[in-house]
Amino acid sequence: MLTTTHILGIILTIGILLGVSILSGRKVKDAKAFTTGGKASSWMVCGAILGTLVGGQSTIGTAQLAFSFGISAWWFTIGAALGAAALSLIYAGPIRRSGCTTLLEIVSREYGRKAETVGSVLFLIGIFISIMAQVLSSSAMMTSLFHLPVVGAAIISALLIMLFVLFGGIRSAGAGGIIKLVLLYISSLAAGIMVWKIGHGLTGITHAINDIYSSQTLADLNGLSDIESIHHRYGNMVARGPLKDLGGCLSLMLGVVTTQTYAQGIWSGATTPKARRGGLYCAFLIPFIGAACTLVGMYMRGHYVTADELAAMQLAGERLPEGVGVIGSSLQAFPDFVIHHLPDWLGGIALGAMLVNILGCGSGLVLGASTILVRDVYPSLPLIARRLHLSKECNMPQAAANQLLQTRLSIVGILALAATIALSVKGAFINDLGFLSLGLRAVALLFPLSFALFLPGRFNPRKIVPAMIAGTAVMLAAKMLSLPADPVYYGLAASAIVILWPQHKEGPKA
Repeated sequence: MLTTTHILGIILTIGILLGVSILSGRKVKDAKAFTTGGKASSWMVCGAILGTLVGGQSTIGTAQLAFSFGISAWWFTIGAALGAAALSLIYAGPIRRSGCTTLLEIVSREYGRKAETVGSVLFLIGIFISIMAQVLSSSAMMTSLFHLPVVGAAIISALLIMLFVLFGGIRSAGAGGIIKLVLLYISSLAAGIMVWKIGHGLTGITHAINDIYSSQTLADLNGLSDIESIHHRYGNMVARGPLKDLGGCLSLMLGVVTTQTYAQGIWSGATTPKARRGGLYCAFLIPFIGAACTLVGMYMRGHYVTADELAAMQLAGERLPEGVGVIGSSLQAFPDFVIHHLPDWLGGIALGAMLVNILGCGSGLVLGASTILVRDVYPSLPLIARRLHLSKECNMPQAAANQLLQTRLSIVGILALAATIALSVKGAFINDLGFLSLGLRAVALLFPLSFALFLPGRFNPRKIVPAMIAGTAVMLAAKMLSLPADPVYYGLAASAIVILWPQHKEGPKA
């Protein structure tokens, strides 16, 4: 249960972050200062990238996956760190020298406007999946904090993200963003240290997991037959199979390289060396958060069962062992640990920082998705395009008003659909949604972006759009068909085949 200290800590943290963000936001006169080079130091670049990489997926999602699969949950933050390193060491110089302000602009300059438009639409699929992950993360927070039913928590989460969009969010850049990240980082590490202390190290955590699976019902529910299978799952970095776990890492790494949000941090650096250092700082820091949250998830597995597991045990006539607690679902592993095992004042700070970060990330994603819909998708639909064209001819203010209305309606529609689908995907792992989201972005953009930067003029522009579409379609099909290995392998292979397939030259005309 939340204590008064928890509540005061949450309110105080949100209030401080809001106040600092408003004050720091006054110093930014326009978007150009951030989007076209800026004057950011290495640590500000680090903060800009961490602001979106470290959120609900890195904390709540990692703990959730560790609850079920042990140390292999670490791959999410390892992949994110490798992506930040690749972005800094390989791509930072070329994208800053390109003279462009977006990754899709680089693709457009090399392969045409159509490639940029199609890329934007395909990115929308990946962004939507990330929005679902943020709704699930926020729902886990709401359930842990207020013991709300799952449906109510999802609805409130969607409404809060919508409110953040309208409010403008609490900035991820600037002093407010840096303070938020510092608080979240300290809270995550504090949780990891606390686990190590009360769990008596990795040996104690492992023993607790072995003990809890002495329940035959619990072992059967999780497909574990003996001690060896428990050790294989919880102590194995590739517990879900090498191709699955390494594929997830690959999705994260390539997805970070090909996502505009993270590249924006590189563009914001005062100089290329400072931008590179900022990205490398980020790559160094992220894995520690992942390790801490993985330990939290494993500790919770050894000392808690979910509500569904308890119901199955009771149905089989088993009693809950003494000292074992109950959580609503594996999604709540991290927030419940913070509430019950961290000092109340630190737990309040951690919960406030996490809530702001999840809602802020969600609001940014929703706003980006609605912008793509209004600017790239709706104009391609004849009826809407015709109405916009008439508005622009007759009354420019009316056209702007129409776009504003479409944006607001799109925001409502996106969040309603995301909440509905998130609720229907029972037992989904937040990090698996993250792997899929980043993987889809990588499949759509990796080859076009890399070839435009490093091999300009070498590839037929007419193959780029079909390659982007084929890669995305094949990856989604692989996911739906549950093919062996991670879907990103299939998507990248399909995209590469389309681009590299030799083009037959026409013979001489008679």
